[in-house]
Amino acid sequence: MLSPTIPQKALVMALAVDKVRIRPPRATDAEQLAALNRDLGYTTKPQEIVTRMEKVSKLPEHFMAVAEIENGVIGWVQAEHRFSMETGEKAELVGLVVGAGTRRRGVGKLLVQAAEEWAVDRDLSSIVVRSNVVRPESHSFYKRIGYARSKTQHVYAKPLPAASRRHLKDRRG
Repeated sequence: MLSPTIPQKALVMALAVDKVRIRPPRATDAEQLAALNRDLGYTTKPQEIVTRMEKVSKLPEHFMAVAEIENGVIGWVQAEHRFSMETGEKAELVGLVVGAGTRRRGVGKLLVQAAEEWAVDRDLSSIVVRSNVVRPESHSFYKRIGYARSKTQHVYAKPLPAASRRHLKDRRG
């Protein structure tokens, strides 16, 4: 029987948070991470996930962690230490995914807190996140955990021809 002083939603959140472990990702998580990406409409093969994790793990300006419960990985976060001439140094959340069945239970907040702690350890004074306009539920999530909208922008993308990518790779060595 539930205690009359503690709302049921709070109990569910507390139970989920108590069972979540935040840790670095492993290659064996690739299948579950690919499935989480599919939840948001990003088709990524497990081998691509492994390749990306290997690259991220070698970049000291990046942070990545997964949220795990007994049944497996239920979310992930990635942050980056950014520098620009206009704003200086800051952290940016560049990816956050929580499985549809485990949303609204504190998992996303735990993942974001892990990224924030990483940013504080790097002596960064702010952290930003970009959130797609087609995901209004994420907008309210970020507001609930203390983020404030600072601007609205359009993002433009342009694919580069393969020859340009090879040229850039050759220049890097």
